[in-house]
Amino acid sequence: MKALILSGGKGTRLRPLTYTGAKQLVPVANKPILWYGIEEIVAAGITDIGIIISPETGREVKNKTGTGDRFGANITYILQDKPAGLAHAVQIAQPFLKDDPFIMYLGDNLIQQGDLSYFLQQFTQKQHDALILLRPVSNPSAFGVAKVDEYGRVLELIEKPQVPPSNLALVGVYFFSHTIHEAIACIQPSARGELEITDAIQCLINQQKQVSACQLEGWWLDTGKKDDLLEANRLILDTYLKTSNLGEVDSYSQVIGRVQIGSGSKVLNCTIRGPVVIGSNCYLENCFIGPYSSIADQATIIETDIEHSVVLQGAKIDRIHQRIIDSVIGQRAQLTVAARRPKALRFLVGDDCQIELA
Repeated sequence: MKALILSGGKGTRLRPLTYTGAKQLVPVANKPILWYGIEEIVAAGITDIGIIISPETGREVKNKTGTGDRFGANITYILQDKPAGLAHAVQIAQPFLKDDPFIMYLGDNLIQQGDLSYFLQQFTQKQHDALILLRPVSNPSAFGVAKVDEYGRVLELIEKPQVPPSNLALVGVYFFSHTIHEAIACIQPSARGELEITDAIQCLINQQKQVSACQLEGWWLDTGKKDDLLEANRLILDTYLKTSNLGEVDSYSQVIGRVQIGSGSKVLNCTIRGPVVIGSNCYLENCFIGPYSSIADQATIIETDIEHSVVLQGAKIDRIHQRIIDSVIGQRAQLTVAARRPKALRFLVGDDCQIELA
């Protein structure tokens, strides 16, 4: 069994944050989104992993993620030179996949940890040609949607239908046998010029292959937008954060609830109310860090209140006298303000930006 993780794309929905980096490497609770998927796949017992990368961000993904040693896996990187669709990604990965069954996992998805092993067992025991994961959603027109019979067999797949046949959206996790390669060879590019995986699966259905579905009971998030990213950060902190303090916290500071502080970090005259994760070598002074905040390595926050936000590596926030909420601050960004304003501030700030509010 192999795995194919898709980590290409341009991340247009997360701009300006992703102008300079891969969306799959944006951290949730101080860990890249992509790594959660790798860890979940390895936990299910699959260690031979191919990662689809793009020319724009592929080098960054390779440098950050490495050979797979840290995960107990062997990672092969596969370049997709243009965004030509999910089925195209499978097509160019065929020399890696060969005729082995595999899981395809969209690298900007997050699913509740521990769920994958169960679905893998269902796929291998029942010898499906394809098994797709579904989740009820309130806005099915925004997703690929499945029509399923009472036995869990998939009857039809429609990409972003105007009149959805159900509210069951494709989660972005698929299990395939080698028959998917023949199905992809039979399809044509869609109206948007891409080889759609939904068309390939529909081809299997039309050929009366065994295509089934399971509903994901745990949470699932597509982290392509700022609010989704913040919600993923909240869920991870709420569910998995453990208290630890490897830094220095002075006697004037209060640390309340589940808080994790990395080595080399200094906390001076601050109140930190968890769940909060603070990375290594950070400097915090005269701050309030509120619940559901993630502060990455080497960040500096001085005389600022912040909550329900994600601050990326090396960012500096100085003398923001209004509370920052619901924000994502990019790597090495610098925010400074001197005057007081009556309302809370919300930001989506890209890497290396400088913002000064007089």
